[in-house]
Amino acid sequence: MVALSSAILVGTAVVTCLFMAWVLGANSNSPPFAPAIGANAISTMQAAFVIGLLAAAGALMQGGSISETVGADLIDGVTITSLAATAGLLTAATFMAIGIYTRYPIPAAFATTGAMVGVGLSLGGDPAMDTYRRLGTFWALVPIMSGGLAYVTATVLRRDDVPETVGVPLLAGLVGAIVANVRLGIIPDPAADQGTLAGFVARQFGGGPALVGGFDLETALVTVAAGAAAFHWVRQRVRASVEDGIRSFLLVLGGIVAFSSGGSQVGLATGPLENLFRVELGLPGSVLLGIGATGILAGAWMAAPRLLQATSREYAQLGVRRSIAALVPGFVVAQLAIALGIPVSLNNIILSGVIGGGLAGGSAGVSRRKIGVTITFWLLTLGSSIVVGFGLYRLLAAVIGG
Repeated sequence: MVALSSAILVGTAVVTCLFMAWVLGANSNSPPFAPAIGANAISTMQAAFVIGLLAAAGALMQGGSISETVGADLIDGVTITSLAATAGLLTAATFMAIGIYTRYPIPAAFATTGAMVGVGLSLGGDPAMDTYRRLGTFWALVPIMSGGLAYVTATVLRRDDVPETVGVPLLAGLVGAIVANVRLGIIPDPAADQGTLAGFVARQFGGGPALVGGFDLETALVTVAAGAAAFHWVRQRVRASVEDGIRSFLLVLGGIVAFSSGGSQVGLATGPLENLFRVELGLPGSVLLGIGATGILAGAWMAAPRLLQATSREYAQLGVRRSIAALVPGFVVAQLAIALGIPVSLNNIILSGVIGGGLAGGSAGVSRRKIGVTITFWLLTLGSSIVVGFGLYRLLAAVIGG
């Protein structure tokens, strides 16, 4: 009887994880391709299909670090049980559902973090203050980093003395160089759990002594080569047709950001089950990430088209250049968060980029009142999700026992 009840509880936790991942796939991965749809570079259904595949791939290859943070680093002194994980995921999913209903963007990172802190405290754990300071610092810097990068990017694209046959390819070269150094779970690395494409290629040629930041000469050369290849490809496209070239870059950029979105978001669904899968069930982390990736894929394919149509109209008003200015920092900041294992809201990053890009033109295009209401909503989400998570776990534990 005890074994049956435990199995039911585990099954419920897994189903809740799948539902949370489904919601993330439906709602958190649309911004990257919305500009491409608005620019008529790809259809809505094609975008939803590609988003699902790329976000699921990102979840599998990059989701481990954030999943571990959410599952183990938010609370000290206790481990997250199946019942606690279910309570946390139900709390986060409920907050996101409220955001969908009210049409205010609830950041999944805030809702999930708050919920897991709440259930952890309800279990009798201690606040992980070092982790909170690290998360709080990064979250506070997101608008500055994303908005600042977008402002610089939009300024470069608007300059009359920087032709688009140079400015856009330069951005592409920068993105290509960063992509070459993104850590992926499928690339082996003798010194880390995840390797980079640049490091892997460099090791095939001997990989010399380490230079600044752990780079060796070969890795630096591969990085430069990747950036040069991206620069050349986009430059050729832009020289043939400025608008078509920019659309092509926008499409590729959207794919890269969608991939990064999957890597940064899946941990919000899988993190609460880290202890259950790795310790209690003895399963590798890839199994848990696979479940999360499946949910994200299903959510993107089943529900993303409707949201894509709505957001693409907004990005069509922004224009392709301002959209690029928002997506480039979105990719950079998302990858930085993944590398640091910090849960983030992609919508928060993209919104900051849109505002920063708009300021380069003299107006953010977003009212101060709306910005203020959105930020207040986010802070309320973080605080109230802690309270709800705490109370929900106590309620479930009293009714079910746990």
